[in-house]
Amino acid sequence: MIERAGIHSDEPVFDESGIYRDELGVLHYQDLPDSLVDLVVKAAESHAELVALQEIGGGELTYAGLLEAVERVAGGLAASGVEPGDRVGLMLPNGNDFVVAFFGIIFAGAAVVPINTRFTESEAAYVLEDSGAKYVFRPGLAMPSGEPLRRQGAGRGTLAAIFYTSGTTGFPKGAMLSHENFLSNMESVFRVVPLERGPSVSLVTVPLFHVTAAIAQMVPTLRYGGKLVILPGPDIKALIAAVAENQIDTVVSVPALYWYVLVQPEFAALDTSGVKYVLYGGAPMPPDLVHKLMAAFPSARVGNGFGLTETASIATFLPHEYAGDHADSVGFPVPVTEVDLFEPDPHTGAGELLIRGPNVAMGYWNMPEATRDTFVDGWLHTGDMARIVDGLVIIVDRKKDMINRGGENVYSVEVENVLAAYPGVLEVAVIGVPDEMMGEKVGAVVVPVPGVSFDVAEMVSFARTKLADYKVPQYVWVRQEGLPRNAGGKVLKPRLRAEAQWEQVVF
Repeated sequence: MIERAGIHSDEPVFDESGIYRDELGVLHYQDLPDSLVDLVVKAAESHAELVALQEIGGGELTYAGLLEAVERVAGGLAASGVEPGDRVGLMLPNGNDFVVAFFGIIFAGAAVVPINTRFTESEAAYVLEDSGAKYVFRPGLAMPSGEPLRRQGAGRGTLAAIFYTSGTTGFPKGAMLSHENFLSNMESVFRVVPLERGPSVSLVTVPLFHVTAAIAQMVPTLRYGGKLVILPGPDIKALIAAVAENQIDTVVSVPALYWYVLVQPEFAALDTSGVKYVLYGGAPMPPDLVHKLMAAFPSARVGNGFGLTETASIATFLPHEYAGDHADSVGFPVPVTEVDLFEPDPHTGAGELLIRGPNVAMGYWNMPEATRDTFVDGWLHTGDMARIVDGLVIIVDRKKDMINRGGENVYSVEVENVLAAYPGVLEVAVIGVPDEMMGEKVGAVVVPVPGVSFDVAEMVSFARTKLADYKVPQYVWVRQEGLPRNAGGKVLKPRLRAEAQWEQVVF
């Protein structure tokens, strides 16, 4: 077993063959495709007649058809003036077109900028302006088409995509991901799940604009001629029907969606014997839900993947053998990932989680200061507080006050900035409210301006014009006293969590 910083278990958990350290000490896989272009081309050559994409309620594409469509989109982009190194916005919902556009951008030599389809117009506009997107794929617009184009020569260190993640200052940060980031994560998925290296049928239930679906699911499935069955939206009944009708063997989702699935009357009649893998992540997983999944999918391996946008999806993985008894953990580092703790507390053992590996982003687009602060001496400072016990990573708190609402990340400062702009708000603090299904929901503690008429419903309606729907508070506590603060002026959010008297907001 490779000795890894912060690891105290001698028991090997994952396959660590074919791994080497570079001159900087970073681990890498030896045998990977040269690039994402190389991956798609080789898959099409080996599996031309197999179905690559199937959109629920839409059409399907074989691998030969996928390659042809991707090359025509690349040619259309080039004809529109897109050059190697340019950025291209991708604002499409889940579907075959998303995948074709994604790889079309790559084949044109450009970098993909996926955009959360739930962003408001102003949020999306910021991402497009900050990235300098040369072209944007939008719903309702015809896909660009031109003479087939396949730009070769992208090295593993070439920029492949910029995924924007919510920023603690209210502005999203663009994590720059290389071809190697994608490919290393793909190989890690095969080793830690472990997925079979052959054609599979994988059901996409989460948005493709997230790293989970795009990197940890889309790319591994296409590597060996598998079929991506794409659910256009979070339709629970369509999900159950898709498993029944498409010989699905792999399902990837967030805990909240699994919770919904298991309580549907139709699920009781579903034959789950063909499902081999039930994978989850993106939010805290209740221990009882893990056991319910194991019972509901008795032929499947379950597993929890943890990572950040900055780690191109998974950095740690909790395998089936540990999932039932260690649901509080996010698992062991994947084979090429090293973890450690920054300034651990001598009493609790908790410190900021550090991650190093070939899956770690190149930095933040247009943010040199944030890059210097976050990526230090090859280590990513995650902002998550964690403990490491017998090799298992346990996240204990979020240093940056992030709220995880059913797999969607919400940073409190971003919401606070919007609410503070509403007339009548004197002070505001945003915190996570525990929720059985979603993990957390957004709660706002508001101190109104004395003597001013204050309407909670109007404030929430105002927020809905400025924020994506999942960021809008669903709980509000109107507090007449000022917010409690420490000597340095920082709001004491733990005290607010303990004292909160929430009023649920009905949209």
